[in-house]
Amino acid sequence: MVWMLVTMSSAQTNMNSPYSQYGIGMLQDQSTGFSRGMNGAAIGMREGNLVNTLNPASYAAVDSLTMIFDMGLSGQYVHFKEGGHRLNAKSAGFDYLVTSFRLLPKVGMSLGIIPYSNVGYKYTAARYLNSVDGKLTETHEGKGGLNQAYLGVGWQVMQPLSVGMNVSYFWGSIDRSITSSSTTYIQSLSRVYSASVSSYKLDFGVQWQQRLNKRESLTLGATVGLGHKLGADPTCMIINVSNTDTTSYSVTNGLSIPMSYGLGASWKRNNNLMVNADVTLETWGSLDFPSIGSDGKYAAQSDFLKNRYQVRAGTDYVPDPMGRKLYKRIHYRLGAGYATPYYNINGNSGPKELSVSTGFGIPLQNSYNNRSLLNISAQWIRRSASGLITEDMFRINVGLTFNERWFAKWKVN
Repeated sequence: MVWMLVTMSSAQTNMNSPYSQYGIGMLQDQSTGFSRGMNGAAIGMREGNLVNTLNPASYAAVDSLTMIFDMGLSGQYVHFKEGGHRLNAKSAGFDYLVTSFRLLPKVGMSLGIIPYSNVGYKYTAARYLNSVDGKLTETHEGKGGLNQAYLGVGWQVMQPLSVGMNVSYFWGSIDRSITSSSTTYIQSLSRVYSASVSSYKLDFGVQWQQRLNKRESLTLGATVGLGHKLGADPTCMIINVSNTDTTSYSVTNGLSIPMSYGLGASWKRNNNLMVNADVTLETWGSLDFPSIGSDGKYAAQSDFLKNRYQVRAGTDYVPDPMGRKLYKRIHYRLGAGYATPYYNINGNSGPKELSVSTGFGIPLQNSYNNRSLLNISAQWIRRSASGLITEDMFRINVGLTFNERWFAKWKVN
């Protein structure tokens, strides 16, 4: 890498990665707590006692007596390595809040808030120019991210087929700055990048559930997310720190989100073993992104982003869902995944991502049922590429699913 990592401090968001300075930040896992132990694989999953935001067709599975609340938070510890330099950082924060219930016969509804991307970093990088110009030091800092507040419906068209849609209010802001200073006469400059988004997002899903025999079933799922421009005008201000002269540039309607496609399958046996697998594509490579080009101008560039592919798989096992002993009713989960980057760095591909996860779903006993779950999972994520910083992230996810029979009619004899 051209720059050498020297120092880094914790960010105020649930993210601490120098890679979040590229594109619109680090894309977030939009799954909820129950599937994070399976590394987020859930496009084909159709369960009536859980909220599966990755495929809105799954909302149709919720029964008429159930009200589901699900919330989650996470903490992460990150180890950075570049050459002989090693640094650590940590961060934590709120992840999501969702709910689901039956709206009409064969129609389920869900609403909530989930993240889309996060930006959070602060580090100092230095480069030795030559014996005359000395050393140039740059301080990089960024914060912000994009979020979505969604309202979704799922409709069971016929026994095996369900369709669904999420309509989201898509908003957020991203602020980045680079401040340079030199040991010689070179002028100190500060570049400040900012963008504010207020737009929408549309996602569609379909699921086909088929009983294979008395003990096994298979659910196939597919999703499509519509890409479009976000109506944001990102700006870049170049400030001469010595005399406060400022030059400002803006790119009209310069941010977009891509078309996205997903396929998934979920195989279930005896209501105690489930295996999920997903593959997704996001067409970032067809989008321009505002940045300073080789001509020194701030404008939309066509070679900054690239298509992103992701593969995830996981399993959930319960020894005995109706057992008397707690350890037999716990959900034991494992998962793994691989993803390619959606951006280039200095003309080369960004870091690929390898991840594995494990987790537990612990049933919570209450007066009426034990369908509520405490979901705890641990993930290891490695981002690496030749000549770039290697990032090892250890993340703990905690989710709480309240599954209550609010709409039951009680009969008094």
